[in-house]
Amino acid sequence: MTSVAIDDDLLTAEATADPYPLFARLREQDPVRWSARHRAWLLTRYDDVSAAFQNKALSNDRVRPLLAARRERGEPTREPTAADRVLELIGEWMVVSDPPAHTRLRRLAAGAFKGQRISAMGEQITALVDELVESFAGGDLISEIAYPLPATVIATMLGAPAADRDRFREWSDELALVAFGTGGDARAERHERALRGLREMDAYFRELIALRRREPAEDMLTALMAADGDSAAGDRLSDDELVSMCALLLFAGHETTTNSIANGVLALLRHPGQLARLRADPELIAPAVEELLRFDGPIKVLNRWVVAETEIRGRRISPGERVHLVLASANRDPEKFADPDTLDLARRPNPQIAFGKGIHACIGAQLARMETRIAVARIVERLPGLALAAEPRWKPSLASRSLEELRVEVR
Repeated sequence: MTSVAIDDDLLTAEATADPYPLFARLREQDPVRWSARHRAWLLTRYDDVSAAFQNKALSNDRVRPLLAARRERGEPTREPTAADRVLELIGEWMVVSDPPAHTRLRRLAAGAFKGQRISAMGEQITALVDELVESFAGGDLISEIAYPLPATVIATMLGAPAADRDRFREWSDELALVAFGTGGDARAERHERALRGLREMDAYFRELIALRRREPAEDMLTALMAADGDSAAGDRLSDDELVSMCALLLFAGHETTTNSIANGVLALLRHPGQLARLRADPELIAPAVEELLRFDGPIKVLNRWVVAETEIRGRRISPGERVHLVLASANRDPEKFADPDTLDLARRPNPQIAFGKGIHACIGAQLARMETRIAVARIVERLPGLALAAEPRWKPSLASRSLEELRVEVR
């Protein structure tokens, strides 16, 4: 494996603050690159990333192999560590499984994510955003608006009491420490914290599931419990699968939506001409959000595990290796997007892949889009004097594109 001389470390301070110059160099000079630093192949061109979603040699079942490798390296009789237990729990999530298990889980979850159900949340989300925006007088827009909104929405959708939203936020943070490697904690401490959070969350969701079995309601959890009408056996999610689905909804729905809102607002503040364009034409919000997702979306990298030999642009990739699909780079590929480093809120066509593609496209993408559209639109409308108050700080994360804080002032 030979690679051209590029510092491909995605976690330097420079790359954390602005990874796009590095992505451009990789696309131009080494678009299918073996990175010794990350022990993975980096795919940075749109066509390669897009094709990878359909490549059966690249498995989405990427947690269980890590767990197996950990066990192989350890003593056969050793007790499972906190990291082992966290991986065991996350390994059951639909988002890290392949067909046929993924096909079954997604089919059973699909009813709860019907378009009508998500659309019906619009008024509630608007009311929540208005409440948050009305009380905002400046400061960190993430902690005051972008961060609390998704947790409240998810708690509402699952039929959990609104008073529990702070617990939802805490559990999401604990999961982010492991899944995205964010925060400054040592690795062992991160896993211990995540395991405590997962155990608390598991107990909470099991109580909520038992309640909904006794007292069904008009919420997503009740919908997730429904039997599959197309299955002769009336297949349905088990309690363990329901807990995993709730955990996935909480984590994926919170982290990505927070990032989408915060990154979108920052991009607008840094491009005042486009911000003025949106203020002058609020109906532009739908294509605007698609462009904001393309320009600086919530996820930088998705990981795949190689299960069969494959070849990409003449590079032979072998079983047991990892491939990083660099979504953030694909969405700035000049072979796919004209003037990709230019923010154009009316860009059409805009085949961005911020939420993945194919069978592994994010099942909650419609909800994330709606929350982002409503939040960005209301912030733009109701905070006309919004301006950056300090240089934004980014979290050093390989997988996510997430801000530590976004300090703004309301003039």
